[in-house]
Amino acid sequence: MGEKIFGFHAIEESLKQAPAGSTLYLCRGMGGHTSALERQAMLTGKVAIKKIASVEMDRLAPDCDHRGALLDLGGSRAMSSKAKAISVKEYCQGLGEDDSAVVLVLDEITDPQNLGAILRSCDQFSVSLVIIPERRSVQVNETVVKVSSGAAQYVPVSIVTNVNRELEYLKANGFWVYGADMEGKASHKTVFPKKTVLVMGNEGKGLSRLTQQLCDMLVSIPTSGHIDSLNVSVATGILLYEIRRQQAVTIQQ
Repeated sequence: MGEKIFGFHAIEESLKQAPAGSTLYLCRGMGGHTSALERQAMLTGKVAIKKIASVEMDRLAPDCDHRGALLDLGGSRAMSSKAKAISVKEYCQGLGEDDSAVVLVLDEITDPQNLGAILRSCDQFSVSLVIIPERRSVQVNETVVKVSSGAAQYVPVSIVTNVNRELEYLKANGFWVYGADMEGKASHKTVFPKKTVLVMGNEGKGLSRLTQQLCDMLVSIPTSGHIDSLNVSVATGILLYEIRRQQAVTIQQ
């Protein structure tokens, strides 16, 4: 099999661009959502449909909550985040001088649930590029695609060997870098520029020391709860909203 996509929303999005040779596996007698997926696959004219027993589906997708549906991309990775892969240099070269842009850097995020939720927020807030280190970080896999509800198909991603080197390159190309940290300045009191880089740290350790030193400013989200911090995916969504809100206000003015 090729790359496997599971989760109804993720499959729905993947079917819109599924390459020839893909196969949609459905458990017999499920009905409901699986029937809708079957109709969508038929309309593509290039996705094979195979109905199989539940036990066979369990064998194809062990340890996965497939819920009766699985899309096999037939050996092609055209639908993975790598279809949107771009280097940081290529991205900057294609960016206009007056363009607004938000680049998100994930500093060693390790939980696929968090990465999937983050990519969903990135799609909603039109993040220009997500940078992920190739080591000590979760990569975009089947679980991430499912949790993102298919948003991972649309978000440009750059996998890099050295996050700090890319931050320096972005700064040299007119970006200002803001790191999320509980001791930072309140986000609603921070003025984010037209070209902004937001850096989110590891779930447990936060930003690494060297990465923090490269940030032009640290920002925080004011809270009043009883625990000491927000989940990283929730915090990312809140900060992305604030950045895009400010940029929208600037454009309207």
